[in-house]
Amino acid sequence: MRMPLIGLALAAALSLSSSGCLKAILTNGQISATRQASSALDTIGDFEMAKASTASGLTQFEGMHRLAPDNTDALFLLTKGWAGYAFAFVEDDMETAVDRNDDDLATYHKKRARMAYERAVFYGLELLHHTDDGFDQAKKNEDTFKKWLDENFSSDGDAETLFWLGYAWLSRVNLTKDPALVGELFIGIAMIEKSRQINPSYNHYAGQTALAAYHARTAMSEMDESQKLFEDAIAKTQRKTLVIQLNYATRYACNKGDRPLYEKLINEVLTADDPDPQQRFTNTIAKRRARRALLKSRMEDCGF
Repeated sequence: MRMPLIGLALAAALSLSSSGCLKAILTNGQISATRQASSALDTIGDFEMAKASTASGLTQFEGMHRLAPDNTDALFLLTKGWAGYAFAFVEDDMETAVDRNDDDLATYHKKRARMAYERAVFYGLELLHHTDDGFDQAKKNEDTFKKWLDENFSSDGDAETLFWLGYAWLSRVNLTKDPALVGELFIGIAMIEKSRQINPSYNHYAGQTALAAYHARTAMSEMDESQKLFEDAIAKTQRKTLVIQLNYATRYACNKGDRPLYEKLINEVLTADDPDPQQRFTNTIAKRRARRALLKSRMEDCGF
């Protein structure tokens, strides 16, 4: 995300400054600029390069948060960064180990993914507290939580925060199947629903895609709603956001037992050229996972 030279320049500036106020100004300015520039990673199609730079960037964000603990841009970057790192890279490592029947390595990477999602949740909750401190009281049930969200969050910035926190929350549940976390699944769903209500198109309809995948969580869940949401998201993104087709296949078509649809969607992902340079990174991830989706073991998991 941030280039190393920027980090070195910041470190040099801070070391030369004897004023705490000047240090804060420099740090806050750098964090703000980093948030604005972070979307540049989306245009990179080199998976290994993105993996190395993301890990380095997270370390730098952690340091900047230590220097400016109340900076909301840093908290957002850490929330999004840890959630994205877990999804894009750690779960990729875990799936690769599973496909190689290396149970020990798969367990190791699963633990890493859980820690990353938990860190994203930690920073996301801290960020919510900057708007309102009532999370712990609001989460006692679904109605009180939705009411709290409606009363306190309405800006585009809130939509971004609620999406990434909600995504990390749901991913942690899906990864661990921990009964205690499953009981609070409604919290993640409500956050993503609120994010979508505020800004439906955020991050190429990522909130709608997450909800579509949730509604297809089992063959007995809300499959019709899932299909409707997936089809609508694909239409609105003009089939350029390949992770939608990937999820449509691996969540809906898999649980539905629809092998023709599954293979059609996966092959669409694999044969797509470069449909949107601004989504090159996530489309690269979709292609990596689509190749694994055609493995015999994964097809058998779908009952094909």
